[in-house]
Parts: sequence; C-alpha cells; structure tokens
Amino acid sequence: MRVVIVEDHALLREGLVALLREHGIEVVAQAEDGAGLLRVVGGHKPDLAIVDVRLPPTFSDEGVRAAIAARERQPGLGVLILSQYVEPIYTQELLASGEGGIGYLLKERVGEVRAFLDAVERVAAGGTALDREVVAELMGARAQRPGSRALDALSPREHQVLGLMAEGRTNAAIARALVITSGAVEKHISNVFAKLDLPATDDDHRRVLAVLAFLQAG
Repeated sequence: MRVVIVEDHALLREGLVALLREHGIEVVAQAEDGAGLLRVVGGHKPDLAIVDVRLPPTFSDEGVRAAIAARERQPGLGVLILSQYVEPIYTQELLASGEGGIGYLLKERVGEVRAFLDAVERVAAGGTALDREVVAELMGARAQRPGSRALDALSPREHQVLGLMAEGRTNAAIARALVITSGAVEKHISNVFAKLDLPATDDDHRRVLAVLAFLQAG
C-alpha cells in the first residue's frame, strides 16, 4: 500500500508517518496544503491519501476540495479525511461520485492505533471507514426528515446494522455490538441489500453501495 499524507501540522504529520511506517505501510510523500496534495498524487500515484479537512490558506474546506480534485484525476484513489470536528457534509460531498474508498475520522481516533490502521486498510481497498460520531449525527439528522423510500423500508434493526456497516465494522463486530448472532447479522444485511435493490453482481461491492445509499439519502 502506498500512502500520501497531507496535514499542515508538522507534529501530527510526522506522527502519522512514523505510525504507518512502523506497521509496514509505505508513506511515499507528504504535503501541507491542497496544491501539495494534487502534486504528490500526480507524482506518486498512491493507493490512499490521508488528508486534513482544513488546510492553508483559509483553513475551511481546502482539504476536501483538493481530495475531490485528486479523485477526479486518479479514479479509485482512496481518501481518508481527518477532522477536528464532526462535519458529515464533507463526507457526503466526497461520496457524490458514487464510489467507495472513503473514510472520515476524528483526529483523536489516530490514538486508537488498531482501529486507525484497520480504517486505513479498508479505505485503501475501496471500502468505507466512518467515525462513529459522524454516523450518529447522520442518522440523527435523517430521523428528523423524510429519507429515501428504500431506506424508509428498513426496520430499526436493519438501520442499526447499516449504520455499523458505515463505520466499517465486520459482520463479527456488528454481532458483538448488537449482541446477536453472526447468522442474524447476515440475514439483516441480506434484507438491506434486497430493500435497497442491490442484487449480487460480479462488478459491484454491495456493502459499499449500501453504505453510499445510506449516506447520500435524505
């Protein structure tokens, strides 16, 4: 796996580099701003870009804008956004292309090393890894307004399962979180796929598509 890191705080940036390299992940380049992200992505063709939401010069949404541009130039690039705050609108913007390979974590999660590394691996492989607080806010906001008809058809338990899928949890982890059997999880996921009209194909990753539908609805 080849990774680039775009973060304006040198201490955090160097900490991420050291953490990833310690666990055998190749960091091929670093940058401090959006222009730097586009430059290193173009020069190194990484599998994953780890990007701060707020970058110079205005520290608003430069990181997300640069990540969107980078994915346009290199389709399939995984993007793991790091943020100080829960700002799910940025996740939704990144998902507008309908592709996977998206993660959004609060910076404090970097300290949860195993979970952070799992998120890095999932996103680089084309999956999703969303901070539990982001998922909670998205679900709370959706409860206050009508969603898509397909999502409205899900049962409360199916909503829970889909929310945990959005966090990037495995079936076994979902079973532990909900205190149900792995077989029950598989049944709920099958129901989610059926209600979202996601038949099995050789081309599409239904788990990612279900999460995308969940995040883009509303």
